[in-house]
Amino acid sequence: MNLVEELSWRGMLQDITPGTQEQLSREMTTGYVGFDPTADSLHIGSLVPILLLLHLQRAGHRPIALVGGATGMIGDPSGKSEERNLLDEATLLHNVAGIRSQLERFLDFSKDKPNAAVMANNFDWFRDMRFIQFLRDVGKHITVNYMMSKDSVRKRIEGETGISYTEFAYQMMQGYDFYWLYQHHHCTLQMGGSDQWGNITTGIELIRRKTGGEAFAFTCPLVTKADGGKFGKTEKGNIWLDPTRTSPYQFYQFWLNAADEDAEKWIRTFTLLPKREIESLISAHRQDPSSRILQKKLAREVTLFIHGDQELETAEATSEKLFSADPVAALRGMEEQEILTAMEGVPTFQIDRQRLEQGMDIVSLLALSGSFPSKGEARKTILGGGVSLNREKVTDPSMKVDHSHLLAGRYLLLSKGKKNHFLLRAE
Repeated sequence: MNLVEELSWRGMLQDITPGTQEQLSREMTTGYVGFDPTADSLHIGSLVPILLLLHLQRAGHRPIALVGGATGMIGDPSGKSEERNLLDEATLLHNVAGIRSQLERFLDFSKDKPNAAVMANNFDWFRDMRFIQFLRDVGKHITVNYMMSKDSVRKRIEGETGISYTEFAYQMMQGYDFYWLYQHHHCTLQMGGSDQWGNITTGIELIRRKTGGEAFAFTCPLVTKADGGKFGKTEKGNIWLDPTRTSPYQFYQFWLNAADEDAEKWIRTFTLLPKREIESLISAHRQDPSSRILQKKLAREVTLFIHGDQELETAEATSEKLFSADPVAALRGMEEQEILTAMEGVPTFQIDRQRLEQGMDIVSLLALSGSFPSKGEARKTILGGGVSLNREKVTDPSMKVDHSHLLAGRYLLLSKGKKNHFLLRAE
């Protein structure tokens, strides 16, 4: 199975220029993907471009990971309804360094490898370029008519916010990236999300007009969720690849909680499992959806790929404890770090340890924690069966809570319904 066929069955191919498949079959081809350095970590929305580069390298071609240190100062209008805040140079350089260290974990940069991966930063060639030089060497080759025909530009011009010249010129900068890599690395292929098609084809056009050379491209569909929600977003924000931003446990849980429809798509796109195994998993899952075979395998494979064996093992162990047949006992058996990891992002309130040692009624504790606006509201919710302490339902509003209820000698987990949780820390 060649690269195009591989990406097609995985649902990772949308638009492709004529001759691309023939070029990939003809010789080792150098291709690149750009990464936007708006933060010092990539998030799971960046997994598709990472995997495009990985599949490219596994197929015997040479991948270039381009970090947009210069274009990150401008902002890409593609898929945006308004202009982004511009980052200063120091912040961008910090972000570029963080992204570089992450990409080096997924691609093979071994110098003795014929198709060793290459890392590039477009700040290196834009840093000393003068405005007049850019207009003369780049601007004269691309007409305004051509630029305005792009969907990303036209939608912004027709929208309420409009588009600044800064963002309007972005596609020429990205086009020049492709031209520069073509000249210096014989890079003839660019890949990216479907929203990048306009920018990518500008690069192909610039290469054709400046050199008479031929370049190629393909894009992958943007990942969506079955419920209409934005992929990679939760109530707590982005799902990051950096474990200090999103813990491996929370990362694992994101994939584990995928809807059935999403899990069938995502296991093709986000894992390297072979086609036959994936088809077998999907078939088994459809026969017994309640066992969530697909979600468990998806969560395991992606967490292993990003965080490694040890963090996967910890994430699975924590998950098993929290969702075991006896969650009350499991919660009481957890260490402090396990509790903090599992409850990452849960609102935390401090309570006085001395008052707790003397014993407090549950209603006062709930009101004091800030999880309820009043004692009356707390009492009413308890009587309605909507309050749990340490995963155990509270039925008596006069129940006394003391130090014996503390988890790991320090914490109480209060739950209001199934989704609202509050962690109390005794100090």
